Amino acid sequence: MGRVVGVATKTGETHECDLVASNADVVHTYDRLLRHEPKIQRTRKRLAAMSYSMSLFLIYFGTRRQYSNLQHHNIIFGPRYRELLKDIFRRGRLADDFSLYLHAPTRSDPSLAPPGCEAFYVLSPVPHLGKLSVDWSVEGPRYAERILEYLERHYIPNLRNEIVTQRIFTPQDFQSELNAHFGSAFSLEPRLMQSAYFRVQNRDENLIGLYLVGAGTHPGAGIPGVVNSAKATAGLILDDIRKAVVVRSSNQVQRLSYA
Repeated sequence: MGRVVGVATKTGETHECDLVASNADVVHTYDRLLRHEPKIQRTRKRLAAMSYSMSLFLIYFGTRRQYSNLQHHNIIFGPRYRELLKDIFRRGRLADDFSLYLHAPTRSDPSLAPPGCEAFYVLSPVPHLGKLSVDWSVEGPRYAERILEYLERHYIPNLRNEIVTQRIFTPQDFQSELNAHFGSAFSLEPRLMQSAYFRVQNRDENLIGLYLVGAGTHPGAGIPGVVNSAKATAGLILDDIRKAVVVRSSNQVQRLSYA
């Protein structure tokens, strides 16, 4: 069985250590960071055969005025539900309609924007890059305009004239900036056989000293899932350290008794 001995960086630096906890995307960890390690090839193949969650399209924007009609959290359902999910998960199609989550944190904490202003992001679920291969550098601005026009027409009057800053974050950004496989926003799709125990375990079974944490690991994605993943991983690390200390102590007592 192999063992972790350290971390090597792109710059050529090496850091010796007894354990490593990787919070990178699980596919990035196994397929890129450990691609030359023979003992993890079975895990690599298993991950390659699994299904991955949807991606997201986000627009972060700030306005020069406030909108008291909105809440901190705003769920905006489109005209379709089941068929929209099929577009996202099966057909791999960027639908003409969308369901949105509009986050307005300044509704609860005005200090997050200058006085009299408002901060937002709006989120639209979209297919991941493995199901929908488009040039988001071209499609992104068009899609953003459609979403902002929809919000202006139904919820935020004169929105586009009030925006003072804006940034979009696309599936390509999830892939390039966050190393997310297929630009998936939540790593493994939470199907029955990919959830909880069936997700990637928090301690690698083939490399002693390698631990994993994050959306792709047990117990699952989302803030509660990732927080509990961190708790589970920390618990395993502490348990293994305690066991190692006990073994070292026992060996030391044995050596002393022979003296």
